[in-house]
Amino acid sequence: MRCIDMPATILIADDHEASLAGLEALLQLEGYQVICARDGETALAEFVRVKPDLLLLDVDMPNIRGTEICRRIKNNPETMLIPVVLITGLTAVQDRILGIEVGADDFLSKPVGREQLIARVRSLLRLKAFTDELERAEAVLYALARSIEGKDPYTFGHCERLAEVSAQLGQRMVLSAEEIKALRRAGIVHDIGKVAVPDSILLKPGRLTPTEQKVMRQHPIVGEQICAPLKSFHLVLPIIRHHHEKMDGSGYPDGIKGDQIPVTARILQVVDIFDALTTQRPYKCAFSSDESFAIMKKEVKKGWLDSSVYVTFEAMMLSDAKHGPKVLAASAH
Repeated sequence: MRCIDMPATILIADDHEASLAGLEALLQLEGYQVICARDGETALAEFVRVKPDLLLLDVDMPNIRGTEICRRIKNNPETMLIPVVLITGLTAVQDRILGIEVGADDFLSKPVGREQLIARVRSLLRLKAFTDELERAEAVLYALARSIEGKDPYTFGHCERLAEVSAQLGQRMVLSAEEIKALRRAGIVHDIGKVAVPDSILLKPGRLTPTEQKVMRQHPIVGEQICAPLKSFHLVLPIIRHHHEKMDGSGYPDGIKGDQIPVTARILQVVDIFDALTTQRPYKCAFSSDESFAIMKKEVKKGWLDSSVYVTFEAMMLSDAKHGPKVLAASAH
């Protein structure tokens, strides 16, 4: 992520030397840091090395076309928000259609005029600065969540496992891309409200008293309040608040039941319970996968867990038993 006071870095990729030099000169005059590439392979290598704030890609380049570079960038969750502008010929209608399909943010036609170039670049960089601010806010929340996890050596890696496996289960259940992204985020921050729980309760090796339980059961509400200012977390908030609810209404904090509980919260809950069962905690030893499945089946029969989510989860785990998710390999004893 770029420091706020540094000039934006723009990667230009074009195999026509005159066009490349012209674009480079115009952007340098505006104070931008410019990196140049003369073919697709070099452009990809420079993209990984430099991590630019914006890309200007000629559509037709040797080795790898600009549209293919754009597709790869936009298909990667870690880079998909970096603006990509494709440079095409005036009559290249098919290139523009393909560009739209692969996620290009904007287009410029050759010959590129100075005013149009600068206007497009400034507009896209303003948007990039906004998304960078959101990323910084998210990074603070993730750091806070991991600091809570770090208090207890028994839960090391718990957040990452939950994020990855919940997303995998969401894919199995054919959730939308936005819901799967919410599951990844919630996996990290679902217990962030525990920042308000005293260590004497959070790390207590024995059973909690009724008063201590009341304090602990406030953490989903506190977690929702902490994350609420981030509008990009609107699908994450219900997962944070409701991942301790039960299908029969006996959970907390709201006592909602059945389909009132968001399916994303039901998914995270199942993965959360399995991870807790299969890892050692101060109050118990780690259970094997078979023992954990048996315990969870009893909870399904009690009306606590969503049966369809659990069945899909167990099938996923059993089908991946030999080559399963690495994140579970360390916990599924």
